Amino acid sequence: MKKFLCWAAAAAFSVGQVISAQAAGVSLDIGQTGESTMVYRLGAQFDFSSSWFQSDVGRLTGYWDGAYTYWEGDEASSNHSLSFSPVFIYEFSGETVKPYVEAGIGVAFFENTELEDNDLGSSFQFEDRLGVGLRFSGQELGLRATHYSNAGLEQPNDGVEAYTLHYRLSF
Repeated sequence: MKKFLCWAAAAAFSVGQVISAQAAGVSLDIGQTGESTMVYRLGAQFDFSSSWFQSDVGRLTGYWDGAYTYWEGDEASSNHSLSFSPVFIYEFSGETVKPYVEAGIGVAFFENTELEDNDLGSSFQFEDRLGVGLRFSGQELGLRATHYSNAGLEQPNDGVEAYTLHYRLSF
């Protein structure tokens, strides 16, 4: 638990450094794993200061995402994780509503290596995500699939997937 709190403090410090430089947002994700464990994720996002490939169709942009996730389970199988990831978004053009697709690969640190009937092998995991959604009036609503795995660095490497409804408020 001490190691987990040290990572949390380091992540909070890093997030604080980024906040002063870029637009920010907060997000909430609610969903389930492939084995029906409830997942609750609270995140903070910091937009990239640039975009690429801008055209009449849309633009490529992104954000840094830091989050805390609670993996609900019985006393023996609940878990907590912290994650940090760059996320790239292709945002399609639109007047008031802008559809988007997103993808990102980052890192996550789990409190323990057991989740459901899965043995993650290590607390360190990679976080891969794909998502789709709509942006409107400083908000976004979407669906997201996220996979956690240690990429075979430790055995076993059962991994876990989460499928969530995503909401973000930008300010």
